[in-house]
Amino acid sequence: MTAELHSRRSVLVSGAAVASTAAVALTACGSGDSGSGKAAPKAGGKVLALAEVPVGQAKSAKTPDGQDVLVAQPSAGTVACFSAVCTHQGCTVNPPQNGQATCPCHGSVFDALTGEVKKGPASQPLSKVAVKVENGDVVTA
Repeated sequence: MTAELHSRRSVLVSGAAVASTAAVALTACGSGDSGSGKAAPKAGGKVLALAEVPVGQAKSAKTPDGQDVLVAQPSAGTVACFSAVCTHQGCTVNPPQNGQATCPCHGSVFDALTGEVKKGPASQPLSKVAVKVENGDVVTA
């Protein structure tokens, strides 16, 4: 009976470990909203010239460290920047068209000027990226 009890205990403990590992693996895959998972870009790097972004529109760009972003100029001289990584499952959104950025993976639509979700499945806005205008250039802050 002791050997049988020991075998059952081993099986139960092993089964619990496998179930725990599977749960961690599934969580890492991301079945819900997720952040971009990237660190903030290094401050002071040029993203693009503000003149490249028409007033009232947004443009796809990359930070100096290679992060995909959307740079918007909602009104003359003001700038907003967002990660181009969809908050649903981490795909990179398409370049903005007609004031919207669409995720090619699951169809989420974001307002390219504010980063807000216009259509799910994403439920969180695009992550803000700190930028400022210096000498006519949009630079990371």
